[in-house]
Amino acid sequence: MKIATHSPGVLEARLRNIRTEGRKILVPYITGGLTGWVDAVRGAAANGADAIEIGIPFSDPVMDGPIIQMASEKALRDGATPNSILHELRTIDVAVPLIVMCYYNTVFRAGHDRFASTLRDSGVVGAIVPDLPLEESTQWASAADKSQIETVMLAAPTAPDERLPRVIDRARGFVYAVGLLGVTGERAELATTAVAMATRLKKITDMPVLVGVGISNAEQAMQACTVADGVIQGASVVRRLLEDGPDAVATYVAQVRAAIDSPIASNR
Repeated sequence: MKIATHSPGVLEARLRNIRTEGRKILVPYITGGLTGWVDAVRGAAANGADAIEIGIPFSDPVMDGPIIQMASEKALRDGATPNSILHELRTIDVAVPLIVMCYYNTVFRAGHDRFASTLRDSGVVGAIVPDLPLEESTQWASAADKSQIETVMLAAPTAPDERLPRVIDRARGFVYAVGLLGVTGERAELATTAVAMATRLKKITDMPVLVGVGISNAEQAMQACTVADGVIQGASVVRRLLEDGPDAVATYVAQVRAAIDSPIASNR
């Protein structure tokens, strides 16, 4: 097992403490700019989320499936911009770390240093840039480090064993174990690749390992947590926000929280 050599930031320290306490980590994803999204963030934080991932809508979301694509398109039509979402984040007073998920074009257009400092000033502590490959991440990651923004790195099921230590070395906050190939979205069953990916990573790092992509309900979250330190849930959260509003998000997060707190999930 590889011990992290960097000093943990706010996000990583928080997640490590949760793990030390014997609890599993829950990170819901919410598309910024949707009607009710701010209340959804507050509701998720009040009902068991350990951190919250805020999606900045983008016109070509290559990692996202139909639900989050629909949400991004709606938010953009309603006038959402990166600046408007980050401005609203400054008004959200929640006691959990906030992470931004955005595509690299957003970072590049703003400028690496400027975007990193804007995230920090908005109360954000972490960033996920899913279309920025490890080999091309140096400029952004350096700017993020300077602004104390923890860059979460993704580990794909197709990654060979020799690549994973390099992903881990650059990761901050946690390592994002991509549960399956393809785009985000709800599935009837938890993919076997989700557990396999988490298992591979847990063998070689002591950083928190969270599984995302294809974790579609409370039962699947519980299954993933039998191996992983926690889960990220996107499409199942966003669908509830789109269909039934922020109260439905709060109720769902509470259900998932109860499932991953069960003895089945906790016994690894």
